[in-house]
Amino acid sequence: MRFDIVTIFPQFFEGFLSHGIVRRARQRSQVQVSVHDLRDFTYDRHHVVDDRPFGGSDGMVLKPEPIFRAVEALTHPFQYTPLGEDRQAAEQAPVSVIVLTPQGKPFTQAEAARLSQKEQIVLICGRYEGIDERVAQNVATDELSIGDYVLSGGEVAAMVVSDAIIRLLPETLGSATSAVNESFSAGRLDYPVYTRPACYRGLEVPKELMTGHHAEIDLWRRRKALEKTKAYRPDLLRDTAALDALDQKILKTIEAEAEDRH
Repeated sequence: MRFDIVTIFPQFFEGFLSHGIVRRARQRSQVQVSVHDLRDFTYDRHHVVDDRPFGGSDGMVLKPEPIFRAVEALTHPFQYTPLGEDRQAAEQAPVSVIVLTPQGKPFTQAEAARLSQKEQIVLICGRYEGIDERVAQNVATDELSIGDYVLSGGEVAAMVVSDAIIRLLPETLGSATSAVNESFSAGRLDYPVYTRPACYRGLEVPKELMTGHHAEIDLWRRRKALEKTKAYRPDLLRDTAALDALDQKILKTIEAEAEDRH
């Protein structure tokens, strides 16, 4: 799989690419990540990438020309369909060109799983007041947001998106089941985890984890995961269809117990 990140601050990614799972995946040639300076795709002597917005407003807007050129250069000879032309074709194409913006659709674990099937992903990092809308309508296949807040630029978002996707690629994690058991993968948050020592400052590890009985441990973990989800992310439980039959049964028990207490 190939990632191409387009930014005006390429040095931003040096640490990200040099550590952890991303570094290991690159060393094993499981993924190729290249960072490109948007200014390299300008033709003027000053390498200008932004200008004032039409209609008047604060700040500056990233110009369309260098971004169009960057995407055309980086995706050749791949063919893809921009979002503005055909949404379904854009989602199914082997190449995704993603504009990272607060106005985009939420980036979720399901989106990460979908994008992990692509051959190439181009991530366009916005800055200032944003990117000329003609890029979103005529170049991008996706507009993604990593949350309901505003960042100084798309670089942090690009790292979030690429990390979430890379860790889903085959053999990038230490265990084949690691990604399956994580938060959001089963429609709920992950269960709490503990390690040695079994007792620290009088705080003991739950006895259920010490039994060695795998079925009981799995049941305890499922219940605690659902309790945590209900407490911190009840929105994930509005549609219980994402839960398997056992999780649905446990959730009903938790809810019945809560009603009895009241």
